[in-house]
Amino acid sequence: MKLSKCLFTSVFMLSLAGCSLFGGEEEVVQVSPSPTVNNQFPIQQIWQNSTAGNTHIYSLLGPINYDNAIYVASRSGQVKAIDLSSGNTLWDVNLSKSTLFSSHTALFSGGVSADDKYVYVGSERAVVYALERNTGKVIWEKAVKGEVLARPVSSEDKVILHTANGFLQGLNRDTGDDLWDLSLEVPPLSLRGNSTPTIAHGAAIVGDDNGRVNAYYINDGQLIWQQRISQPSGSTEIAKLNDVDSTPVVEGNLVYSVGYNGNVVALDLSNGQIVWRKELGSTHSFAVDSTRLFVVDQDDNVQAVSKNGGAEIWKQTGFLHRQLTDPIIYQNYIIVGDFEGYLYWLNIDTGELAAKTQVSSSGLISKPLVVDNKLIVQAKNGDIYAFIKN
Repeated sequence: MKLSKCLFTSVFMLSLAGCSLFGGEEEVVQVSPSPTVNNQFPIQQIWQNSTAGNTHIYSLLGPINYDNAIYVASRSGQVKAIDLSSGNTLWDVNLSKSTLFSSHTALFSGGVSADDKYVYVGSERAVVYALERNTGKVIWEKAVKGEVLARPVSSEDKVILHTANGFLQGLNRDTGDDLWDLSLEVPPLSLRGNSTPTIAHGAAIVGDDNGRVNAYYINDGQLIWQQRISQPSGSTEIAKLNDVDSTPVVEGNLVYSVGYNGNVVALDLSNGQIVWRKELGSTHSFAVDSTRLFVVDQDDNVQAVSKNGGAEIWKQTGFLHRQLTDPIIYQNYIIVGDFEGYLYWLNIDTGELAAKTQVSSSGLISKPLVVDNKLIVQAKNGDIYAFIKN
């Protein structure tokens, strides 16, 4: 059973009424109001486009860039290429299968990815599509082992998939044919989301739903190493969750990762041994610069920690339980979005809130994208925006 962050809000509201989904007493958690800020600079919207979004579904579908084109998808089955400079649509295809008598939407869920030849997108229907990048023509579609919540990742002649039921699969990039698959153990209860693999030196580095980071050869799926970074604990089912849903970051001979109810860690890439760890739980992927990791923790505090040992540099506590997006770096700022559709600019050196703007009242869940000094944002209702800082 996969739980989304939205369910936690429901659990907390039930707690206020004196009951709980899991029995016993639950901690009452308050959501902070959106912080007030006097913007230190103007934020300009330079274009807007749209897809068919769904504000009632927890979806991490977000934009991706390749060669000055932005690729986006909607849950219903629309895939679109957008010109980065103008916001004009380059191509637009719909992969839902509707007839006069029925509608069979694609239920896209697995993020969008792109390489020099193809655009890839996965679905809750356990199907992955590869589209010709310049035209949107479907090259292949493939039924896979489970619903796809993480972005497909291509490397050389392969596409690597991580499915919600714990399979890691390698497919041929040009045909979709099976190359190998393996099963990662999945607990009865986990968070809705999966770690997107990171490819480095012929290996796929990926988190699982049992608190571990794993390394596998992409040629045949053989295990290289496995390291636990989060351990089940506590008396409630939620306290025992220990998913590693973040995308690992590989730099030099180190792998950085973080687990829910767990730790931020630096691991040795060659053998998975822990170089350092810091107690800090999160489902979010990092933003990184030359010396720091920036992470949104599981209470929606934004933190900067040192790559050299994990010491805390600063911590912004003004967004408690506002269901923030993954952080990204834009110029000298850390940017996050929230469930009410606000974007926030934080000073990268201090964590001070420097500016905010409301993008869409439908809310923001997916990670923003920075390309060529532009900030690209996809709202829950499917609208796509490009902003610049003046």
